[in-house]
Amino acid sequence: MGDEGEAIAEENGGPMVVDSGEQNSSWPTMRFDVSPYRTHHFSKQFRASRNPNNFLKGLKWSPDGSCFLASSEDNTLSLFYLPQDGGESNSYGVPIPEEDSYGASLLVNEGESVYDFCWYPYMSVSDPSTCVFATTTRDHPIHLWDSSSGELRCTYRAYDAMDEITAAFSIGFNPGGNKIFAGYNSSIRVFDLHRPGRDFGQYSTLQKNKEGQAGILSTLAFSPTNSGMLAVGSYGQTTGIYREDNMELLYVLHGQEGGVTHVQFSKDGNYLYTGGRKDPYILCWDMRKSVEIVYKLYRATENTNQRVFFDIEPCGRHLGTGGQDGLVHMYDLQTGNWVSGYQAASDTVNAFSFHPYLPMAATSSGHRRFSIPDDDDEDNNDVQLKADENCVSLWSFYVTSQENTSDEHNNGLASNSHHLNVTGEEENA
Repeated sequence: MGDEGEAIAEENGGPMVVDSGEQNSSWPTMRFDVSPYRTHHFSKQFRASRNPNNFLKGLKWSPDGSCFLASSEDNTLSLFYLPQDGGESNSYGVPIPEEDSYGASLLVNEGESVYDFCWYPYMSVSDPSTCVFATTTRDHPIHLWDSSSGELRCTYRAYDAMDEITAAFSIGFNPGGNKIFAGYNSSIRVFDLHRPGRDFGQYSTLQKNKEGQAGILSTLAFSPTNSGMLAVGSYGQTTGIYREDNMELLYVLHGQEGGVTHVQFSKDGNYLYTGGRKDPYILCWDMRKSVEIVYKLYRATENTNQRVFFDIEPCGRHLGTGGQDGLVHMYDLQTGNWVSGYQAASDTVNAFSFHPYLPMAATSSGHRRFSIPDDDDEDNNDVQLKADENCVSLWSFYVTSQENTSDEHNNGLASNSHHLNVTGEEENA
C-alpha cells in the first residue's frame, strides 16, 4: 500500500498493516468470527504427586513451527512436537479429553524458577546445530539448551559488584542471532553467542542524573524490520526504546498502570504493543510519534500479578490475548476494535501464541493455588483440578480460501461459503 493508503488508515485512527506480496498470495485468511476448535490438549502430565497444583506460566512456538516450548511452575520446560498431520485428534465440538493427546518429547529441569526463555531465531529442525533455546532462572546464569537432546550446550554468566552470579530477568536473541540481550535491574548485558562464559558488555539504563529507565527490566523485543530498535519493559511501569548497536536511549514511554510484562512490535515495526501486570489494557504506541497512545485493548488482568502473553498473527492484522476469565480475545489492529472471543480454559489464560505459518494457536492456563488445611482430614488438602485448568491446548482456526473469498465478494453468498481446516479438508460453515 502506498502513502495515500497509509494516510487514510491514520485518519481512521488505526495502524497501517502492510502485507508482503508473498503473504497475500499464499496465506489463507483466518476466520475470527467463528470460534476455533481444539485439536490437542495436555493437562495430566503437568501434575505429579509431589506437585499436584503445578501450573503453566507460558509457551512459545519455535521459529520453524515444528514444536512449542511450555514453562511450568515446577521449574520444568516441556517441548512438544506438532504431529505431521497438522493435528486432527479432536473434531470441532468434542468435549475436553481427560487423557493427554500425547506426551512431551523433551523435559528440561532447571534448578530454580524460570524467569524467561526464548528460541534461537533461525532454529530449524532440519539443522540440529540451530535447535537451541535459552533460559534464565533465579540465582542461575543464562543457559543455552539443545532442544534435540536436552543437553546443556553452554552458559553465559553475569556477576554483580560482589563478584556473585546475578540472574537475568529477561532474555532475547538479536535479529542477527549472534548476541543474547539480557535485562537486569536498571541495566542491560549483551553476550556474544559464540563466546560463553563471563564476557559481556554492560549498559546502564539509569543515568547519573536519575533520568532514564529504572527498575527490573522484565521483558524485551526487537523490531522485526531490522531497524535496529529494541524495546525494553520495566517493572517501573515504563518502556524504553533503545538503539541495538550502542544501547542509546531514544525515548521512554509512560502510561502503563502496572509493571510492564510483555512488549511486541507490529509486523511492520511502526507500532509497539505493551502489557503490564494488574493492568487491564494493552497499549498501542506509534513508534513514529513516540509519545502517542493510539488505542487501548482490554483484557481481564486487573487482579493478577501473572505475566500474560499476547501475540500477533503472521499477517499482522489481528492480536490475540488471554486473561483471568479464561477467554481469548481477538482485536483488529487497524481499528483497535474487538472482533471476537472464545472460552479457552476455566482458569487464567496466561499465554496465547499463533503458529508461525499455520492457522493454529496454542494457549496455556493456570495460576498458583493454596490448599486450606483441614484438621479433620489431612489427606484431602489437595485441590481437585479439572482437565481445562492448568493445561495447554492447541487450536485450529477455520480459514477461507482465496478463490472462495473472491466468489463471496462477487456473489454475496457468505453463508454458503466453504472453509478449509488445518488439514486441508473442506467443511461447510
